[in-house]
Amino acid sequence: MRNFISTFILLFALTAQAQEKTTFQTAGPWKPVTDIRSDLVMVYGANDSRRMTFRERVDSWRKHGYTTHFMTGIAWGEYQDYFTGKWDGKWHLDEGQKTSRGDTIWHGRLIPYIVPTKNYLSYFKERHIKPVIDAGIDAIFLEEPEFWARAGYSEAFKREWQEYYGFSWRPQHESAENTYLSNKLKYHLYYRALDEAFTYAKLYGQEKGMNIRCYVPTHSLLNYSQWQIVSPEASLASLESCDGYIAQVWTGTSREPNYFNGKAKERVFETAFLEYGCMESMTRPTGRKMFFLTDPIEDRAKDWEDYKRNYQATFTAQLLYPQIADYEVMPWPDRIYEGLYKVSADSDEKAHIPRFYSTQMQVMINTLNSMALSENRVSGSQGISVLMANSLMFQRSPRPVEGYDDPQLSNFYGEALPLLKRGVPVSITHLENVGYADTWKGLRILLMSYSNMKPLSPEAHTHLAEWVRKGGIIVYSGRDDDPYQSVLEWWNQNGMNYKAPSQHLFSLMGIPEKAEEGEYKYGKGKVYVLRHDPKEYVLSEGGDKQFVEVVTKAYGKLEMKNSFYLERGPYTLAAVLDEDVVSNQPLVLKGDYIDLFSPELTYHSELSILPGTQAFLYDLRKIDKKRPQVIAAASRQYDEKATEDGYSFTCKSPLYTTNIICLYLPKTITSAGIQCTDAVGNPVNHRLRTSEAPANTLAGRLFWLSFENSPEGVKVSIEN
Repeated sequence: MRNFISTFILLFALTAQAQEKTTFQTAGPWKPVTDIRSDLVMVYGANDSRRMTFRERVDSWRKHGYTTHFMTGIAWGEYQDYFTGKWDGKWHLDEGQKTSRGDTIWHGRLIPYIVPTKNYLSYFKERHIKPVIDAGIDAIFLEEPEFWARAGYSEAFKREWQEYYGFSWRPQHESAENTYLSNKLKYHLYYRALDEAFTYAKLYGQEKGMNIRCYVPTHSLLNYSQWQIVSPEASLASLESCDGYIAQVWTGTSREPNYFNGKAKERVFETAFLEYGCMESMTRPTGRKMFFLTDPIEDRAKDWEDYKRNYQATFTAQLLYPQIADYEVMPWPDRIYEGLYKVSADSDEKAHIPRFYSTQMQVMINTLNSMALSENRVSGSQGISVLMANSLMFQRSPRPVEGYDDPQLSNFYGEALPLLKRGVPVSITHLENVGYADTWKGLRILLMSYSNMKPLSPEAHTHLAEWVRKGGIIVYSGRDDDPYQSVLEWWNQNGMNYKAPSQHLFSLMGIPEKAEEGEYKYGKGKVYVLRHDPKEYVLSEGGDKQFVEVVTKAYGKLEMKNSFYLERGPYTLAAVLDEDVVSNQPLVLKGDYIDLFSPELTYHSELSILPGTQAFLYDLRKIDKKRPQVIAAASRQYDEKATEDGYSFTCKSPLYTTNIICLYLPKTITSAGIQCTDAVGNPVNHRLRTSEAPANTLAGRLFWLSFENSPEGVKVSIEN
């Protein structure tokens, strides 16, 4: 009997986990104004407050039907009881991350960014992991394991240096090697921190008969490298105690300027596309779970139009990866729904979220509850990938060291943007994953450089060489003369005497170690060597000409265009690129579409998508025309029932927002045939709009219904 019960509990838990598709994070309790109706909620922070305990916050969400998970920061948080000595009687402010000037890097009052010492980890497990599991939570998200590149001068860090390297600490600003070693240690410390915290959580959970799952919400490796932050990133994908990630990509990360064609500017869609690609590729070979995040606003104070424009760009970018279908639909709904932001860029007036924007946003996030995986791929020449490695972060410093400079991470963007801006959907390959067979699936050309990163093991080169031998193509760009080529690493130790890591790779393929620019064969594959650092392709106008020509030759024929297009189930996604690299013409789509970026859910038989903009559409030609259905809504629908006599469902969404529902009904109705009632049966004022198209057409069967939302539910009943 006990075995039967255990099996039943396990099956129940697995079924519940299968429904864990959409989530959001909040430090607050349930409120009617933030009840966004995702599958899950990540309750932030384990501390009790004067008004409410952690368990009471958790219970407030559970009472309204949410599965509750837990999130907190691993590198910062409300951990004052540790730093002020309340936990063990000793002050620990010396464990904050410090700059060369001795200044602590703060995240808030008495909240330093942390050097994760073993003592801190003991505190963290006792005070912030154990009580969460005791509260019945079986999924833990430890976010943003961040060590600043400009840090590395605290006494705690010096002690960790001595223990890790076996020799005394060295100031990182004094040499490239010191910078590299310092950042490599920062990477190790948070890898260790997460492994210890997650391993403890899983073991403690097992003692209580629970299957604890552990995730890392983290910025992309691309963003951390650009922002000069060190984090474990791709290495965690192989960590036994790590079950997956949240890809923290949003306007704030994606609007970071980059160089292309000699100009530094914000390229939000392009950067977001690469960031999501960077995150997707981390887990693709390992099968770990990945949630994609977008944010309708951002940390920096901007205006509502700015937020809306860039939200559409990042939202489109995430959906262009149809092999990912789990989402954090927003962080911090309290600040989104209750915060005050500028009404326009040239005004000081502030206001709550406009009704049209909250309606549009809720339409968008509710599509994610049913967004399915797809075998389709975004339009364009497939199979070209940029190689990345965690060591991208190791060469980052607040000031150039020994003359090395990589403005705005141009040695990465120099390989990616020349192709992306020509409509080629370049992917990302992580050097840490080359040992997995799935890493190479569909890959034809690998773009790589050691100008901004270095391989952490010789085994990676064995896999690269074997892939080329079987027919792969590498386009290698690099002068191999930066000061990081000679840091203390495996290629110049223990009997190896290579001046640069590329020389080891070339030697495995029978290529001259100091290969000149040209084309080389190895087995069935080829290596093209370009003796330019990739940043040279983007820091000057027209600097990418030779690079694009070589990639085109290696590929055979590249499809060059100014747009990306994807069909994903009933959804159509499109993005048109600006800067007139290939064309400045709009993308014209013809069909039967509902515009999901429109707060009115406008119908179109033809759309013209302009350069620099995106589209998110519902393709009505893919619906089942025999049954009534909700095409899109600024609410989540429950208890849907369709009979010969009618159609009904219940809508739930936050208070003080306006619902818009686009309905397809096979039979014509009138306003008298529709009723809207609240949770206790009282009539709800509503507006019904019908299509002007002929009733015998697809568009003629569309109806639009609007009313004020309620988290308690509005029941819609339609009589045939």
